[in-house]
Amino acid sequence: EGRNICQLYYREEVCMSSILSKIPKIQDADLKDKIVLVRVDHNVVKKGEIKDPFRIDITFGTMFNILAKGGKIILMTHVGRPKDKKTGDINISADTAIQPIADYLMKKLYTEFYKPEFERDPIKGLKWDRSKIGEKISDLRDGRISGIYLPNTRWFRGEEDKGEYADELAQQLSELADIYVNDAFGSWQPHVSTVGITKLLPSYAGYLMQNELKNLENIFDPNHPMLAIVAGSKFDTKIGPLRSLLEKADYLILGGVIYNAYLAAKYDLQIAGLSEDDIKSAKQFLEFSKQYGDKILEPRYVIESDTLEGRVERQYRQIDIKSLRSGDKLNYILDIATESFEDENLKAVMNDARSIFVNAVMGLTPHFGEGTIAMFKAIDANKRAFKMLAGGDTLQEFRILLPGKYLKAVDDPQYYFFSGGGTILTAIEEGSAEGLEPVQALIDNKNI
Repeated sequence: EGRNICQLYYREEVCMSSILSKIPKIQDADLKDKIVLVRVDHNVVKKGEIKDPFRIDITFGTMFNILAKGGKIILMTHVGRPKDKKTGDINISADTAIQPIADYLMKKLYTEFYKPEFERDPIKGLKWDRSKIGEKISDLRDGRISGIYLPNTRWFRGEEDKGEYADELAQQLSELADIYVNDAFGSWQPHVSTVGITKLLPSYAGYLMQNELKNLENIFDPNHPMLAIVAGSKFDTKIGPLRSLLEKADYLILGGVIYNAYLAAKYDLQIAGLSEDDIKSAKQFLEFSKQYGDKILEPRYVIESDTLEGRVERQYRQIDIKSLRSGDKLNYILDIATESFEDENLKAVMNDARSIFVNAVMGLTPHFGEGTIAMFKAIDANKRAFKMLAGGDTLQEFRILLPGKYLKAVDDPQYYFFSGGGTILTAIEEGSAEGLEPVQALIDNKNI
C-alpha cells in the first residue's frame, strides 16, 4: 500500500522522477572549503515573531550536509512583502527582519550567524556595500565565524526587479560565494535569489528541494483512488490548479470561498461576501467540470452566519444545501459543518482513497474551525492513504486545532508536508515542476 508500481519492483532511487535526474544535486558538489550561498524559505515571521518553525527545521538536513563536507554557509531568505506594489517603495522594519530566525537558529543549533547591516534608503531599500561584509567573508572562510545570514532578500531593490538592478544584485551576491544551493521550494517566484544567481555560480538543489520534487510526483502520478481537497479565498487564483486536479484526481472537495462561489454558480444562490469575479470564475469552472461527471463531491451541510465578527450566539446556523432553491439568499457561509464528513458517500470516498492531497482550511478560523477539525480527523482515520498537505494556513491550522495528531503526522511516513502551498498549486497548474522557473534555472545550470 502507498507505493506505485515502480516502487514495488525496483529500488526507490530507480523510481525517482525524471526531473530529479536532470537537476544538479548538492550531494554531487565538492563543498570542502567552499563558501556556499543557500537560498532557504524561512518566511515564517509575522510581525516580528515566528508562528511555526517547520520551514526552518526542514532545512537543517541541507545545512548539516554542507558543514559535514567542510563547507561554509551563507543563508538568505525573503520575509513577507515589504515592497509596496503600487509605489515600488520598500518598507524596512522589524516586522520583516530575519532577526527572529537567527535567534531561533541560535537556540536550536547553538550557532550564531553574523548579520551584516547595510545603509538604508527610505524608498529604494538597502544599499549594497561590499565593505560591510567583505571582512566577514574572510572570517567565515577561515573559520572565525560560524555562518552569515543576509538581510531579507526583498529589502534589496534588485530582488524583485528586472534589468540592471536585478543584474547588479545577482553579481553582488555571486561575489560572496563559490557555490549556490537552492533549498527554497516554497519560493517559486523568478527573483534574483532564486533564478538570477544561477547564471553566475555553479548551482545545486538542496535536500529539501529534492524531497519536494520527489513527492510532487505523487500528485502527478498518484496511487488511485486519489482525493484532492482545496479551499481558498479567491476563485480566480485557484481555477487553473483545480482544472488540473480534476484531470488527475478521482474526486475533488472544495471549501472556503471557492466552495461558496461554486454553490452560488451551480444552484443560482445569492451568498453574502462573494465578488462578481468569484462568481464568474466559478461559472467557468462549473462549465469545465461537466466533462468529469461526478468527480466533485459537495459537502452537504454548511454553517451560515449573519456576521463576520465571530461566532455570535443565535447569529449562525447549519444549512442543508439540498434544501435550497434557485434564487435563495444566504448570509456569510463560514464553515463546512461536521455532519458533512459523516455523510456516507463522502466518508466512503475518504476511507477508500489511496492518495489524498490537501490545501485547505474549510472555515473562517479561529471562530469557525469545526469543519477543518472534522476534515483532518477524517483524513487521519485513513491509515492506508499517502497524505500530502500543502500551504502555510493548512499546516498551521492542523497544528493549532489538533496538536497531538499534527505531531504524530510529522513523523508518520504516510504523511508528507510540503513547504509551499502556492508553489505546489503552480506546479500542478503547469503540469510539471519544470514549469517553476527556479527549478528550470537549476536544470539550465547543470551544464555550466
